[in-house]
Amino acid sequence: VGTSHLQLAAFALGTVGWILCTISMGIVEWRVWHVDNTTIISSGIAWVGIWKVCFISYLHVSPGYEEQFCHKFSGYDSSIPHEIYAAQGLLLIAMFMGLLGLTATIFALRNIYMGITDKTLITRFFLVGGFFYVFSSLCVLIPVSWNFYSVTHNQSIAFPPSYYMPSSPAVQEAGAAIPIGIVAVILLLLSGTFSLSYRFPVTVNTIMK
Repeated sequence: VGTSHLQLAAFALGTVGWILCTISMGIVEWRVWHVDNTTIISSGIAWVGIWKVCFISYLHVSPGYEEQFCHKFSGYDSSIPHEIYAAQGLLLIAMFMGLLGLTATIFALRNIYMGITDKTLITRFFLVGGFFYVFSSLCVLIPVSWNFYSVTHNQSIAFPPSYYMPSSPAVQEAGAAIPIGIVAVILLLLSGTFSLSYRFPVTVNTIMK
C-alpha cells in the first residue's frame, strides 16, 4: 500500500481531469464573438461552441424580452470549420478513454488495498490506466489547441442565414471552455505519468533460524 501513493493521486487527478473534460465539452463558451451589429444579437456578444452557437436577443424570439437564442449544429454542415467537428469526436473519445483509465486504476488500487499481491495483474492495470489517461489528454489537447489557434487568428465562419450570425466578428476571444480544457489536459497527463511510473515492490525472503 505504501508504494501506491502516487497512483492514488493519479486516480484523484484523473477524476478531476475527466470531470473538467466533460464540462468543457458541454459548455458553449469556446469562442466569444464581439459583433458590431446588435439588431438581433442584442448584447453584441455571441458564443460559439462545438455543439451550438448562442446569443442574447431582445428581438428574435419575443420582442421586448431578453432571451437566449441557440442554434445547434446539425449533421455535417460544410460551412462549420473542421476544428469544431473534430472537437466533438475527440472530446467524446477523451471522455470514454478517461473513464476506462479510471476503471483500470480503481481495479489496480482495489487489489492493492485488499492485499491481493498479483504483481502482473496490478502492474498491467496501472499501465493500461496510464495509457488511457495519456491518450485522453491528447484527445483533449488537439481540439483545445486547434480552436485556440482559430481564436487568436480571428478566423471567420460562414454561418448559414438561419443561424442569424455574422460571418466574422469585430474581435473574438477564447471562452471558458479552452482554459478548462487546458487544465484537464494537465491533470490527465499527470495521472498518466503517475500510473505509468508504478513499480511493484521487490520482496526479499528471509529464512529464520
